[in-house]
Amino acid sequence: MIKVFAIGNYRSLKNIVTPMSGLNLVTGANGSGKSNLYKALRLLSDVAKGNLIASLASEGGLAHTFWAGPDSFSKDMRTGNAPVQGNARKANSRLHFGFVAEGFGYAISLGLPPPPDSDDPDPSMFYLDPEIKRESIWAGDYYRPAACLVDRIGAMVRVRVGNKWQGYTQHLNTYDSMLSEIGDPIATPEIHKIRHIIRSWRFYDQFRTDAHSIIKIPQIGTRTPVLDHDGHNLVAALRTIYEIGDREALFESIADAFPGGSIGFSADSENRFTLEFYQQGLLRPLKQAELSDGTLRYLLLIAALLTPRPPSLLVLNEPETSLHPDLLPALGRLIGKVAQQTQVWVVSHASRLVASLEDIQDCNSIHIYKELGETHISGQGLLDAPPWHWPG
Repeated sequence: MIKVFAIGNYRSLKNIVTPMSGLNLVTGANGSGKSNLYKALRLLSDVAKGNLIASLASEGGLAHTFWAGPDSFSKDMRTGNAPVQGNARKANSRLHFGFVAEGFGYAISLGLPPPPDSDDPDPSMFYLDPEIKRESIWAGDYYRPAACLVDRIGAMVRVRVGNKWQGYTQHLNTYDSMLSEIGDPIATPEIHKIRHIIRSWRFYDQFRTDAHSIIKIPQIGTRTPVLDHDGHNLVAALRTIYEIGDREALFESIADAFPGGSIGFSADSENRFTLEFYQQGLLRPLKQAELSDGTLRYLLLIAALLTPRPPSLLVLNEPETSLHPDLLPALGRLIGKVAQQTQVWVVSHASRLVASLEDIQDCNSIHIYKELGETHISGQGLLDAPPWHWPG
């Protein structure tokens, strides 16, 4: 389980260090930075998949993701007695992501490469690609040089063997993470551990449920313990839960949201699966093509949450989208049950879902707000944040 998540210099998240528990709720007003927190967690997950540079490019490039405000605010700036101003941004600006989980910590820092040499007759066209400047893995709750186990600076990676450092490689590409490029579980078990943790995270942020959605068309069914990110294998995923998962929880979660409701399954001669939704008062079941967007989306969330192969971290970004407010308390109860076995992170601003989750014991409710463009955690003072130090 992730104990601490930290971000530095990413959009409105100039310096965020938040503790995490089994159930985590991020809420706040529109524009407060909820989406930035979610995106930061996704970017961190892309490190282990080798997709980080491409993901940053899709956001407009590294230079457009940096914190755009001054390095610090004076008292007069905060009170409005002086205009917000600062020095020109330093050339060595860094983007930081990190976390602590299962006794290990990991941090990565990215920056822009040096400008191309004006005398080079054939300079690289990729001079705006981010470079990984530093990666570190350490033992314990926060980084200390003495607790560091693996350290990467530029192209060089070294590992601690006993009380001494030993060079592992000096030729790692600056655009490749050591998590995606080094896979020796014997020589570097810490890298193997961190990569395994990150790759088990699962994200669901949007499902297409309109009339032309593939979800509404019967699909050939195969065992599906994990719902795909776009939900196209919904019926197979629900059937897999029925056969090898928590069948009782499946039917309870449907009946909780739709009193008297239930589901069934059918298949044609080519093994294309069709969902049958039974509703009180109807003489025949409804097929998935007949279901409303909200009903279909709720079934997608059930399939994601009740997976027979639970991840170490399940992230739901605004799961209330297209759901009727009356469904949100039932969704909150289902999330609460799942959080007893899997760490869950929910981003939401729906008052009924927020209230339902905050009623659950040990819910880590993270209320955020924005001041002068910077995101802060409500009630978190200097002494309230978990201890955290960025390597180097």
